[in-house]
Amino acid sequence: MKKEETVITMRTDTGETVDFYVLEETRINAGDYLLVTDAPEGEDGECYILKDVSDSREAEAVYEFVEDEAELDGLFGVFEKLLGDADVDLEK
Repeated sequence: MKKEETVITMRTDTGETVDFYVLEETRINAGDYLLVTDAPEGEDGECYILKDVSDSREAEAVYEFVEDEAELDGLFGVFEKLLGDADVDLEK
């Protein structure tokens, strides 16, 4: 059975909307993280790691791109293990 693609739409500072396709999600040290791509399944795209920075009172999740190199390296390793059996090639 094929897993249904989850798409999240983010709004840029200029008001433009951008769709990202969720490849995997995880919770580490009380933080929620998403591994997303800018291309639908079956196409090559760039991967990004997003962190949920919203608080429990907000109706919708608020995500920011993870930019800290040390945090990215650790999360990249976690997502590699989570996607070990998936048909996804991750490259730094």
